[in-house]
This record gives sequence, structure tokens and C-alpha cells, in this order.
Amino acid sequence: MSGARRIVVKVGSSSLTSIKGGISEEALTGLADALAHKRNAGAEIILVSSGAIAAGLAPLGLEKRPRDLATQQAAASVGQGLLMARYTHAFGAHGVTVSQVLLTADDFMRRSQHTNAFRALDRLLNLGVVPVVNENDTVATHEIRFGDNDRLAALVAHLVRADALVLLSDVDSLYDGPPSHGAKRIPHVSGPHDLDGISIGSTGKAGVGTGGMVTKVEAASIAAGSGIHALVTSTRNAAAALAGEDVGTWFSVNGSRKPIRLLWLAHLASVQGTLVLDDGAVKAVRDRHTSLLPAGIAAVRGHFEAGDAVEMVSTDNTVIARGLVNYSAAELPQMLGRSTRELGKALGRGYDREVVHVDDLVLV
Repeated sequence: MSGARRIVVKVGSSSLTSIKGGISEEALTGLADALAHKRNAGAEIILVSSGAIAAGLAPLGLEKRPRDLATQQAAASVGQGLLMARYTHAFGAHGVTVSQVLLTADDFMRRSQHTNAFRALDRLLNLGVVPVVNENDTVATHEIRFGDNDRLAALVAHLVRADALVLLSDVDSLYDGPPSHGAKRIPHVSGPHDLDGISIGSTGKAGVGTGGMVTKVEAASIAAGSGIHALVTSTRNAAAALAGEDVGTWFSVNGSRKPIRLLWLAHLASVQGTLVLDDGAVKAVRDRHTSLLPAGIAAVRGHFEAGDAVEMVSTDNTVIARGLVNYSAAELPQMLGRSTRELGKALGRGYDREVVHVDDLVLV
């Protein structure tokens, strides 16, 4: 970590705010001090910060995080400005400029948008700015949103080609059980097998977050599986973590970089339907990494349009892959079990394509 040049740091709502006190000046200033020190030492820092909704609760007279989307959006609209004002002041004390970058899941789905997001973030980093990234809660919908900023941070780390991802909360490490019951810290995770049998906790103590340790482990695993080292620790350990000290749980790289659209498909896409594959198609897709053809589909479930995300399952309902389908649920039944050549002759041009092209497919 000490040698990482480009680092994405994510901090959760529970570390920055509480329902009674709004934004914690002490916590925010302490985090800004640690990040500014690292930035002034030559590293490039992107901060993915939750807290907008939580920061907006007190000014709106709300006692707890609202459940309905409209009130969440209203709280985010009020709280985001308050959050950025505090960050501007705290980083400014160290001569560091910050900027606001609001993203939605849609920005990672479309090539033109995630390309523009990369260019903007890359230029900000080149100019010595610390971008403060958050989900654009005011315009996000239930259907297309991150829901927590942990997965957003993992995708941002991938987008900007970061060397490391640091996920901060109010828990100092991953443990093999409840820390209050004498559980041991897990210092290193080299792959998913290291987490077999581990029970992972949920939302933080302040009660204002949406993630918890489950989503942090998921985000760290996404990063590690796509070529980026990740560390899960507490906000109080931020300075020690950035200095390379032995704190938290380190997730070492266990995979290579993937197209960001496939990461979105694997971890964020809203699945609209299911394609049931016969045994031959399962082997072709899973083992030979080929496109899915109509001849290998045994059944179609759900209602979806061309371009939607679907799951591909075996006849015993084991999920094999996710992909972007080229035909609607209404078109597919007449195509099942037939070759693309036969379909082209019978139904015309446009029906001789793959149902899911291998470039739009990810194994899960």
C-alpha cells in the first residue's frame, strides 16, 4: 500500500455521520488529514464518500433514514452540499483542492459515459485535485442504482486503473466471528476459499449506512478479482493503512483486469429474465467460452427486451452466466432448438445471430 500511486478510498456513512449529530467534524477532519498527507506525499487519491443522505436528515427534521426513494433523494440533495462544504474546508487546510463527482450505475453501462467519466477523473488527478465521488442519489432510481457505495468504489477503482482500493468503516478488520466473542482478525484473503465458513456482519453502529461488512467484502473481492489490491479497515486506521502498516484485512490480487461493462454485468446489472440451457449449451458457454445460440436454449422465463440483462441457468437451476440478450422474451420461443442458419432462412435476416454474444457474456 505504501508504494501505491493511485488509490481509491471509500468511507461509509456510519464513519462520518450520526442521526443525532449530523456530520462529525472530528471524523471528517481526521480522514481529510490522512488523505491530504498522502496526496501531498505524491499519491493520487480519489475519495468515494457516502453520507449525503445521512447529512441531510437533521436539517430536514428526520429522525432516521427514510425508506421511500423520494425522501432519500430530498435528503441527499440537502446533505450533499453540506458534505462537500466540510470536505472543501478540511482539505483546504492542507492546500488540497477537492471536486465533486456524482455518478450513477448508468454511467458504467454505456461506453461513451464511462469513457468521459475516466477522462474527467484522470484529468482532475493530473491537476492535483482529490475528486470526491458519490452516487447521484437525487436522480438514481430503485431499478438502476448501486444501493451502497462499496461496489461504486470498486468500479471507480477499476475505471481509473487504481493500484489499490481502501474500504473504510467503523470496523477495523474482517474477523472469523463476532469480535466481542473473542474472534480472531483475518489479516489476509488470497481468494474466495479463505472466506469459506466465515459469518460476515451488516450495517454499522450509527444506523445510517446501507452496506456493512458484507458489501465491503464483495467490493474488495470485485477489486481483487480484476487486478486491484484491496484493504478493509476502519476510518481511524486510515493513516496507518495508507502508510502500509499491518492493519485491517488485505485482499491480494487473484484475477486480471476485465472490461468495465462486464464488471457491471456481473455485479450490478438488473436481471430481467432467465434462459434455461441444455447440457450441451452449458458446456459450450462455461467450458469453451462461446456465444449462446438458440439451439441450446431449453426454456425462457421472464419478460425482457433485446438488450436487457438475463441469467443463463442449467436445467437444475444452477446459474452459469449473465449476458445481454439480442432478442426479446416474445421473440425467443419460436427460435428454441433451431440453428441460426435455419432461423435465417425461415424468419429472415436478423434472426441468424447469437442469442447472447460471447463479448456480452460473463461467467458467474
